[in-house]
Amino acid sequence: MIVRQFLQWIRNAVPGDRAEATAALARAYLYSDLSVDDRAAAEGAMIMLLDDPSPLVRRALAEALASAEEAPRVVVHALAGEQPYVALPVLERSPLLGEADLVDLVATARAEAQAAIARRAPLPRTVAAALAEVGSAQACLALLENPDADIASFSIDRIVDRFGHLASIRETLLARPDLPTATRQTLLSKLSQALAGFVVSRQWLEPAQAEHAAREACEKATIALAAETPGEELGELVAHLRRSGQLTAAVILRALLSGNVAVFEEALAELSGLPVDRVVGFIHDRSLAAFRALYEKAGLPRTAFPAFRAAVTAMREGALLGEPGNAARLRRGMVERVLAACAAEQDGAAAPLLALLRRFAVEAARDEARSFCEDLIAPDALPQPHAIGPMTIDARLVA
Repeated sequence: MIVRQFLQWIRNAVPGDRAEATAALARAYLYSDLSVDDRAAAEGAMIMLLDDPSPLVRRALAEALASAEEAPRVVVHALAGEQPYVALPVLERSPLLGEADLVDLVATARAEAQAAIARRAPLPRTVAAALAEVGSAQACLALLENPDADIASFSIDRIVDRFGHLASIRETLLARPDLPTATRQTLLSKLSQALAGFVVSRQWLEPAQAEHAAREACEKATIALAAETPGEELGELVAHLRRSGQLTAAVILRALLSGNVAVFEEALAELSGLPVDRVVGFIHDRSLAAFRALYEKAGLPRTAFPAFRAAVTAMREGALLGEPGNAARLRRGMVERVLAACAAEQDGAAAPLLALLRRFAVEAARDEARSFCEDLIAPDALPQPHAIGPMTIDARLVA
């Protein structure tokens, strides 16, 4: 019997030769026309080879059996529990490992083995959920990069919670066209926190300064994101901001002063519990007393009301019409008008509000100047060489 001869020979063979012979035995089991007795003997020999002291031999066995549905199930399951070097081919490709098997393996496997499972095609949703919950960063990255993985939205949120601070995870997530807007905003928040931590670790800023700068940068990016968000998703983004504690008066005021009235409306609806259409009526069609009642129902700070009142009054008078900019950037005219109105009240309790509005004014002025300069040097704004007398610009530069 061939298997008997194999077993006698393998006792004294070196690991490399044993590995080659093991792979040949596994291929013979899968593809040769063996008798029933020879087939049973070959399976017994492979089970015995699971105890071979050389990982080369066990890896060769795993490589040969990894993709085969006809492989001995007991051998495949034993190989799946091996050290990663041996187990990776089976974990990544074997059709004999079911969902329950893979979920159990994820819970106990090392990072490399988890990543191999994450690369499977197809990868069921239950296994993806297990990887998102307990998998390593390496495994979660492999999961996100797997086009054949069925990943539920709650699993993506879990990965963001656990590893959103890592650049590789963050960039891969942001490249997904199906990523919900609320999740994108969470990644923006994670990025701002990571940058603040980096700046503090380098001792470039004090912790309080870094945190303040990161928060304002996140708020600015959030309004920019909201400007690109489809109307049907805007309510969910605002609800996410409230759940995460980010729907502050500063964010809402920034949205209004940027001309992003839709975010302002959704925010007041979310905070007040009133339908959006009623909130729109209070903001646009009724008296300032009605707006004040809505503002108080939303629970926003009283000290900030003068700024919102001035902004709503300016909006009703058409101040947003014709002003350069978009819904992602503060409108300079609106900011300066609101700042002047609040400063005229001379309320000592409004000092923090005035400081915020002054920062808004500086930001708006810088953005406007930057935009003006970019337009000024745009290629289509530059004069053509032949338009400057007989000597061209190029000739003058050469001279």
